Formats: sequence, C-alpha cells, structure tokens
Amino acid sequence: MTTDVSGVMRPVATANGLPNDHYVDERIFLEERDAVLYNNWSGIAVAADVPENGDAKPIEFLGMPLLLIRDKDGDVRVFQNTCRHRGMILVSEPKKIEGAIRCPYHSWCYSTKGDLVATPHVGGPGMNTHKDMPRSELGLYEVPSYIWLGVVYVNASGNAAPFEEIHAELLERWKEFDVPLYHGGEDSKFELDVNTNWKLAVENYCESYHLPWVHPGLNSYSRLEDHYNIEEYGRYSGQGTLVYRQLTGQEGETFPDFPNLSDKWDTGGEYITVYPNVLLGVQRDHAFAIILEPKAVDKTVEHVHLFYAEPKVDEALRAKNATQWKTVFIEDIFVVEGMQKGRYGRGFDGGRFSPAMDGPTHCFHDWVANQVTSHRQQLAAE
Repeated sequence: MTTDVSGVMRPVATANGLPNDHYVDERIFLEERDAVLYNNWSGIAVAADVPENGDAKPIEFLGMPLLLIRDKDGDVRVFQNTCRHRGMILVSEPKKIEGAIRCPYHSWCYSTKGDLVATPHVGGPGMNTHKDMPRSELGLYEVPSYIWLGVVYVNASGNAAPFEEIHAELLERWKEFDVPLYHGGEDSKFELDVNTNWKLAVENYCESYHLPWVHPGLNSYSRLEDHYNIEEYGRYSGQGTLVYRQLTGQEGETFPDFPNLSDKWDTGGEYITVYPNVLLGVQRDHAFAIILEPKAVDKTVEHVHLFYAEPKVDEALRAKNATQWKTVFIEDIFVVEGMQKGRYGRGFDGGRFSPAMDGPTHCFHDWVANQVTSHRQQLAAE
C-alpha cells in the first residue's frame, strides 16, 4: 500500500495534511516505524532511568527489544536485549547487574559493555569454549545512542548521520541549557495513556493556536498573542512564549535558575519537538521532556519527565510543578483523541494549515512526508 503525500510538501498556504491512512492504517504505521522512527534519532528513555552503575532497564521500542544500561564506568549505553546464542531476551525487568548480564536460557554472560565473557559448556560438558564460537565476535549488538537534555535517543537502523550533526542548529539554539540537568525524581515523572496516533501529539504540541480554548488557565497569563512560531523546515519546529511566569511557593520561594542564562530567558520559554518523537520545554528554572512511545496506530504513551538546575529543590514546590504540568497535558488529551476519531472521516483530505498559526505543524508534516518519500525511493531502488 502507498499514499500520496505530494500535497503535504507544498508551501504551507496551499498544503494539505498527511492523508488519513497515516493515522488509521496499520500498514502505514509500520512503514513509518521504519522510515521515520527507526531511521532517525528517536527518544526512548531518560538517563535518569538508570541512575547508578549496573542499573539496567528493558525497553520495547516498536517491537524491538532494547536494554538501557549504565555500564561499570558510568556510561549509558543501549543494546539489543537479545542473546547472541539463541535469541533469548536477556533482561525482563529493571534490575541491578551485579556482575554480568546472564542469559537465563543457557547462561551465556555479557559484560555491562556488551562483551561476551562466558559461554558455559559451549564445547561440551565442562568445556566452556569452542573454536567455532569466538567470543570476540559475539558481543551484544549496540544500538547507536546519544544523550541530550537528559533524554536518551537511539538510531535503531544505524543509518542516520550523527545526532550532533543533524541537530546542530537546535543544539546551538539551546546551548545555554547544555548544563547538568537533574531529574526531579519519582514525583517528577508520570505517564499518560492516550488513544491517538503519536503524530497527533506532536502536531498539537507544536502550536499555540489552541491555547485560548484548550488551556484557558495557561492562556490567562501567557496569552496567544504572547507566543511566536518556531519553524525550521527539515529540522525542528515548535513555539515560544515571551511571558513565562515562575512558579512560587507559599513563602514566595522559586526554583533556582539554570546558570549563566541570557536575558531572553528572564520571562521567556520555548517548546520544541525534536523530530520525530521528543517534546522538549525549557524555561529559566526547569525543563521537561515528553517521550512519545507509539504503541499502536491509535495508541500512544506519553512519558513525562521534569528536570531542575540543582539535584535537590523544594519538595512541595516540585510536587506543585508536576501537578500543574500534568493538568496542562491532560487538557490536551480530548483534542488529540478527537482528531484521531476525526481521521476516520472518509471525506477528510488531511486538512489545511493557517500560514499565520499552523506553520510549526506543517513543518512537522512536511518532514514526515519527506522521510516517507525518501524511504520509498530507497526501497524502489534496491
């Protein structure tokens, strides 16, 4: 099956959105898995998921079993969670690796750096080596990974250019936030299960057009007219505000600021999608990440994490901040679920974009259409 995405790549004033099948058809969902999510740098977790050396967490990324681990030297790595012997899953639940990663099937063992270190009885009873089973060639498959602003990104296909090359402009834009970020802990993370295609969560996050009707509380002080569009075609998109109001506690306390920020951030904040599936927000005193996990063509889990400038911040204020953001993000659920239902309308042509208000969303549609087109061209050439 194929779709016509040529209309998506027209200028914003005349473009249509992605066709309905990109939101409701299982075959297109799988095509986008390969073309968009596997072929690019997708977010899968945060480094804080494995805070100590030896911590390991299994992750399923669109059917691919991965293992997030902090090795013995403190480096965060991602491996395929698959034994090189008979393909058994190595780690089935989060755990501390005390010595080696041991396969529960035939007890092959791997170091936290992925090296195969033990193959008991592989040459017969009591014989732990075999000339045709070279350990040096049978280490775990490591998936290219990169950490930025606390988020762990992977390139599942291994075909993408380096993260810092692809996202050079974004890294430069937010270089002031390239400092240690401290995860707020258990009360600074939550998940939202949403009955929608993952792309609709991106589309909604990109723009501020919906603020007056969907987020009246937020819009009461950070109004629609206080926002601006961020449109970097082929790279990233989102929105910013000129009116960010710091959260205060009962005694007027606030979170500590990130160090050495320019005046822009005194009252400003920016909210950008790192294509394809990570939604980031930065303000003077905290940041957040939403990692979108596509579970099915119409189901997405939003993994939300909050970060601060110091490892310990006021507990009550931290809890208040998490509650406030959770309220905002929950307000979006009826919208993205409603758009998902609307995509079953057979006469719907993908919709149109307001050149003044919907540029960031069109920017994302255009990028997805280009990724799908390039993937199809590559398959046709093979």
